[in-house]
Amino acid sequence: MATDSASLDPQPAARPSERRRRGDTPKIASPARPILQGVGLDAPFFEDKNRAFWFLQGLGWAGYFLLRSLSGFANSMGPMWIVHTALLTATGYSLTLLMGALFRRLIVMKVVWTVVLSLLAVIVAATAFSVIETWSYTTFLKPDARPLGFEYLGAILLNFALLAAWASLYYGINYYILLEEQITQRERLESQASSAQLEMLRYQLNPHFLFNTLNSISTLVLLKQTERANAMLARLSSFLRYTLANESAALVTLAQEVETLKLYLEIEKMRFEDRMRPHFKIDGETIGAKLPSLLLQPLIENAIKYAVTPSEDGADIWLTASREGDAVRIEVADNGHYTGTEAPVSTSTGVGLANIKERLAQAYGPAHGFTTRKNEHGGFSVIVEIPYQSGDLD
Repeated sequence: MATDSASLDPQPAARPSERRRRGDTPKIASPARPILQGVGLDAPFFEDKNRAFWFLQGLGWAGYFLLRSLSGFANSMGPMWIVHTALLTATGYSLTLLMGALFRRLIVMKVVWTVVLSLLAVIVAATAFSVIETWSYTTFLKPDARPLGFEYLGAILLNFALLAAWASLYYGINYYILLEEQITQRERLESQASSAQLEMLRYQLNPHFLFNTLNSISTLVLLKQTERANAMLARLSSFLRYTLANESAALVTLAQEVETLKLYLEIEKMRFEDRMRPHFKIDGETIGAKLPSLLLQPLIENAIKYAVTPSEDGADIWLTASREGDAVRIEVADNGHYTGTEAPVSTSTGVGLANIKERLAQAYGPAHGFTTRKNEHGGFSVIVEIPYQSGDLD
């Protein structure tokens, strides 16, 4: 475009302090990663619940065996203590496997039934554990002892505490996993809903723009200016091919957004010729910043509608972008003449500035700014501030 003036300020070489500020410090590989990969813990631990259960089950009862063995040796219980401890470890390991199989069915029941039946299961398991422990003690350590009746329940309190702790840990971990799954599912649903709304808002832009462009092409055909009509159709095709290639909720770099705007302005240039004078000033530090696709096009369209169209001499339109700390400040300004203090809003299809506000709210929540004002050129300015995001686009 002959009347365009565009400048992309070159990105200055970043000093080490600037690189640290921008988060460009290279990632350091953890020396523990090969070890974690070797035991299968490089992925989130509870991502594979079956693997996590067997790992914790084995680790817990191995710890039980080790501690009881050390306790026996410290009290001079003799070598048969190992046999006794091994039998108790196998008993506890087996009983908790049976409890786990039962708890998997109880956890989906009403809370009252889950608590009552789980408590009964722990009592029965603790009773069996105590009987086996007493029998093992009298068989391997005190062969001359002859326990009778309730004497077999001598260890029931300690065994009940041990199995109740196991049950509490089992339910605690499983409820944690269920909660995490529900949170993940909710986040996924909210993300899908947000993407759907962003998609709806974005697709409002194309019919709005197409209406104006096709109306202009129709006018050119009626005036028998077929070459100009064909040229506008070709540019419209290029613009649609470029914009529709992106996903509706995708982020693009500011440089890509500017290129899209230039395609749009080439079409509008066919209508207004020298009456429309666009100017770009994009700081090099912002050209890689990411923003929702087609976010700025309605702002330019608004400036054309309310600054260029009503004036015989047309108007200038400025698009400037600068980096301000962790934010990117983008301003679309014109030198049109407005009356009143409210922002001009497109009335043909009900989109325009309101659309931009909705898209910003969906994309950034409260972490964005959107202001309008009269500017020093005597025209109108729209200022958008968004968090600075960069990096490879997905």
